[in-house]
Amino acid sequence: MNDSSLRRFVDEGGRLLVWPKKQDDKERAIAYLATKFEFNKSYHEREVNEILKNWHIFSDWPLLRRELFERGYFARNRSGTDYQRLK
Repeated sequence: MNDSSLRRFVDEGGRLLVWPKKQDDKERAIAYLATKFEFNKSYHEREVNEILKNWHIFSDWPLLRRELFERGYFARNRSGTDYQRLK
């Protein structure tokens, strides 16, 4: 991880410890989590959840998945079951 402002939110393994309060920090956290997904690959919701579970410790993968979508890092199909990284 090369964003020093995010270091206070992650443990030594790179897992997100808490969901930040400030919008700028939230954006950095989501941008960081987005790097755990490949471009041009379709992920089923279950796969997204499992990857997110590995990269945070506060057990709110639905929040993180929703943030990835709402902040434009992911596209998803109409049923919300398949995701693809956009940025």
